[in-house]
Amino acid sequence: MNVVIAPDKFKGTLTATEAAEAIAAGWRLERPQDTVRAFPISDGGDGFGDLLARHLNAEERTVDTVNAAHEPIRAPWWWEPRSRMAIIESARIIGLAMLPRGRFHPFNLDAFGLGAVLRAAAAAHPRMCLMGIGGSATNDAGFGLARAIGWQFHDRRGKPIEDWTRLPELERIERPERALRLRQVLVAVDVTNRLMGVRGATRVYGPQKGIRPEDVKPAERCLRRLVRVLTRQFHFGVPPHHLPGSGAAGGLGFGLRCFASARLEPGFRLFARLSGLLDEIRKADLVITGEGAIDLTTVAMGKGVGQLMRICGRLRRPCIALAGQVHVSRFRQPGLVGLYGMAPTLTTAEEAMSRPAHWLAELGRFSARAWPAQTKP
Repeated sequence: MNVVIAPDKFKGTLTATEAAEAIAAGWRLERPQDTVRAFPISDGGDGFGDLLARHLNAEERTVDTVNAAHEPIRAPWWWEPRSRMAIIESARIIGLAMLPRGRFHPFNLDAFGLGAVLRAAAAAHPRMCLMGIGGSATNDAGFGLARAIGWQFHDRRGKPIEDWTRLPELERIERPERALRLRQVLVAVDVTNRLMGVRGATRVYGPQKGIRPEDVKPAERCLRRLVRVLTRQFHFGVPPHHLPGSGAAGGLGFGLRCFASARLEPGFRLFARLSGLLDEIRKADLVITGEGAIDLTTVAMGKGVGQLMRICGRLRRPCIALAGQVHVSRFRQPGLVGLYGMAPTLTTAEEAMSRPAHWLAELGRFSARAWPAQTKP
């Protein structure tokens, strides 16, 4: 068979590339006669820039900037000269994985560091600037980025606001004197959440960044005031905070729409189109995908693995999904013929976390043994 192995990252343990290699190794041990193609995927989060650059043969460039805590870093971005496309991965600049766990509170973090990378990309005069924004440590709705590219925020006394937690005092916003010259900014969002509310950035994704229950109301108050002043001063067609994906990356989707005139698109859809993944799936006899945890949000939140399952169903290609853990008892998707977790199928959750590559390879081998008994869609 022609087998395409297309997992996302196993968050906190394996990159998408490492996961694909582990699954492929296990599958080949059991079925050496098959042709196996590793094709790691991203929906706009960690690994988006590096993976897409690899598929497009884009060259890596670097720029001095700061991370979400304003610590100096050297950050990468990528340039594809034929299409004149700049590719930016915000997780490599303001990503949660770049910071020591628990050391910083989101109230002390912002997206300021993205400004230097956007300016470097603009200096190359791209036809398109493509940015993947998942995996951020921030919850500032792009306030820091806006400041970095020249937007100014003032309180009622005309004094500048330089900390997003002071946004309830916001009265007036000024555009940059010299606008960033980017013809088209396309943002790959990894979730469909809106900016605020029960399914908004703060309530859904804030806790994994360090937002506590008592922080939710103050954080939402900041975002609400920013929305109110922006919509009062500037005219938008569809209110940006209502756009699906405006809540991605702590509201960075909203900020890029407002402050960089960006267009938001589902990250996996962009990745699949630009990388050639759809052609790979069409040629496959079987597709294997996976991520760290598979649950109802895998499909409901627009994640890449869930969308890949849908594509396989539409193209009538059988799909097996692998995970560290599966948090759902019944999971039906057209085309899905197998769903296995390292824990508890093969080992404990603790052991799976301590030796993820080993146990994912074993799970790949397990699924290869089970394959002949599975029913194709």
